[in-house]
Amino acid sequence: MKGTLCEKILTEHLLEGTLEPGREIGIKIDQTLTQDATGTMVYLEFESLNKPKVAVDLAVSYVDHNIIQTDYKNADDHLFLQSAAEKYGVIFSPAGNGVSHHVHRERFGVPGKTLLGSDSHTTTGGCLGMLAIGAGGISIAMAMAGEPYYLDTPRVWGFYCENQLQDFVSGKDVILKILMDFSVKAGIGQVMEFYGPGVKNLDMAARATIANMSVDAGFTACIFPSDEVTRRFLAMNQREQDFVFLATDKGAEFERITKLDLSAIEPMVACPSSPDNVKPARELAHVELSQVIIGSSCNGSYRDFMIASKMVKGKFKDSRVSFEINTGSRQTLTNIMSNGGLESLVKAGARPHEPGCLGCIGMGQAPASGTNSLRTFPRNFKGRSGTMDDAVYLCSPEVAAASALTGHITDPRGTMDYPKIDYPEYFFFNEKWLIQPADKGEEITLLKGPNIKAFPRFEKLSEDYQGEVIIKVGNDISTDIIMPAGNRVLPFRSNIPAISDFVFDVIDPDFSTRAREKRGGVVIGGENYGQGSSREHAALAPRYLGVQIKLVKSFARIHKANLINFGIIPLVFKNPDDYDDIQQGDSVSFPGIARAISNGDSEITVLLNNKEIKALLDVSERHRKILLAGGVLNLARKTV
Repeated sequence: MKGTLCEKILTEHLLEGTLEPGREIGIKIDQTLTQDATGTMVYLEFESLNKPKVAVDLAVSYVDHNIIQTDYKNADDHLFLQSAAEKYGVIFSPAGNGVSHHVHRERFGVPGKTLLGSDSHTTTGGCLGMLAIGAGGISIAMAMAGEPYYLDTPRVWGFYCENQLQDFVSGKDVILKILMDFSVKAGIGQVMEFYGPGVKNLDMAARATIANMSVDAGFTACIFPSDEVTRRFLAMNQREQDFVFLATDKGAEFERITKLDLSAIEPMVACPSSPDNVKPARELAHVELSQVIIGSSCNGSYRDFMIASKMVKGKFKDSRVSFEINTGSRQTLTNIMSNGGLESLVKAGARPHEPGCLGCIGMGQAPASGTNSLRTFPRNFKGRSGTMDDAVYLCSPEVAAASALTGHITDPRGTMDYPKIDYPEYFFFNEKWLIQPADKGEEITLLKGPNIKAFPRFEKLSEDYQGEVIIKVGNDISTDIIMPAGNRVLPFRSNIPAISDFVFDVIDPDFSTRAREKRGGVVIGGENYGQGSSREHAALAPRYLGVQIKLVKSFARIHKANLINFGIIPLVFKNPDDYDDIQQGDSVSFPGIARAISNGDSEITVLLNNKEIKALLDVSERHRKILLAGGVLNLARKTV
């Protein structure tokens, strides 16, 4: 990866290890971000480390997920988060300010810096030339304590861009085309880096959308150059002093190169129920719609709403469609109001919602049963919307606006003239929207309501492990399936005993009861197990129920790291065909597993109904110490 932006940033931030693909390295983290669905646990974890202040250059706590305060639980979490931010030296962005990824790039992102966030779509920061990575909350807590962030040295996949996008084609269509061509797991262990003469034709909204959804193709991060587009964006946010020119070297060495002819990309739509189930919009005109939503972490920019407002100006939505808009930030909402965009959308029948994640994580906006919903969101996993039999399609703001008018999925090309968007010289922003930490943080008391429970403590790994297969699942199991989102579950994010009742609830409502009765057990899975969100609760809650081993065909990156951090051993079948021989209820044991981990063994003996099979353990020496200790916090309390 010589000469790549990824290599340059990693080299500048390298603290441990060497930059060899697949080898574990530790890097310095400049900035961290948390959001409220994961942030409550981050600050409980940070509290347990007994550190007076965060050690990173900048830390921001955002409230953007649990903003529907149906009872006291969400409000209590927000008070706790604000008190923790004031105490530990963290900037606090309260509910209503918008999605972390939008606010952070508007106000805090700096080219060349490293950003670690407790949200998988932290990758959005790559639009500014940052190395921005999503991780489990416990990794954020450790980084805030001044510890390195550990990852395997990624390989770099170069995307060489030529020409420019057609009218009515935008960044969402680019990333959907990549997902269609390469799948949701194509980028595992890799960083995508954009370069070439066509990159200058991708505006900041397009770059943010592509970087945001890079994780949905499996990538660790996505990096764009810091160029004139970056400078203009920072200047409009009155932050031009943060601009640094960064570019991929001529002749840079990539693991793989894909050429993208931007002019050949057309409007695309991801069909239910995976972001890589993509077809051209022109082939889906038969799909009738009952809901269209523009916004979220993916397409919540000023440009996204202004293009939609221009397209619907003077028109009215189809009577069968609930047309809804979720701006990415209060700043975006304010500026589209000032420039007439909100008025055009409302007059066209749109329903404005508070800036935040909302329907993207199943917090409201659930579609009617048996209907089709078209959204500019990044994910459409089955049931994520809050409706179990949902049919969610993903698209660009252009396709969404055109489809809201017609009542069916519509390729906007040829339906109207392409609108021109005017940008203000500066975006309006009020510094008082953000709450600064207290001058004397040591005097602040953490505010913990009755739903906020102490972080659970776990025992170290025993010498042998014996249990039962308590569930067997298939391929591409997402963290939404392991630990659902939505308004019935998210309020319990700070209450591990309570949220554990929901583990695998969407596919096996009896799982948590069975796990408690069996005092844990073993989970069996297929390929790409744990794809999707960074939510560490998908590892933490099973661990609380007693699960200490997961044996699958392959793991998604973030989930594997989360499992290790909470002392769950991530094993992979040496022979994938052995998966077929295992059933729920089977007896399974791992004799001498602690000794094998301590000895550095990569091959682990498994006794399945007294038949011996082999599993592989691909972890670093540091990971082995964590697993033996029963989790990273157990180890950290001795060393940090």
